[in-house]
Amino acid sequence: MTLPLRVGIGYDSHRFGEGGPMRLGGVDIPADIHCAGHSDGDAICHAVTDALLGAAALGDIGEMFPDTDAANKGKDSTVMLAAAVARLHQAGWHVGNVDITVITQRPKIGPHRAAIRARLAELLDVSDTEVFVKGKTNESMGWIGREEGLAVMATATVLPRR
Repeated sequence: MTLPLRVGIGYDSHRFGEGGPMRLGGVDIPADIHCAGHSDGDAICHAVTDALLGAAALGDIGEMFPDTDAANKGKDSTVMLAAAVARLHQAGWHVGNVDITVITQRPKIGPHRAAIRARLAELLDVSDTEVFVKGKTNESMGWIGREEGLAVMATATVLPRR
């Protein structure tokens, strides 16, 4: 039996590297740091990709784009997210909504929220009213509080395509 909707959860974290810009949600944010990773380090796109794939039981980002594959070195994470959305559509699902929380001391997310929502909505083939992004600090605690990196949590609903 196929449920009328499914929910997935995604998580990603990256340490910071020197030099910017910071890429989050497909948007370049002016900063003197960036998320270091095998790909472009876009933790929002990575968490959303996993949330979508998990909701539809279609694998995960590491399966689709393993960091052991040299072809994925420096890969644009919006390409990975678009591929996950295509896989979702091929399996008979579409995105319902996505809710994202970015946990970081810096950069501040609020000033970039509208641009990130618009870019993700475009990639997910939904209205920007179906995408929300929140920024939270870690109250200066732990590795996030020491500004060593950031973490992202995402939830996604998927619905059967009609």
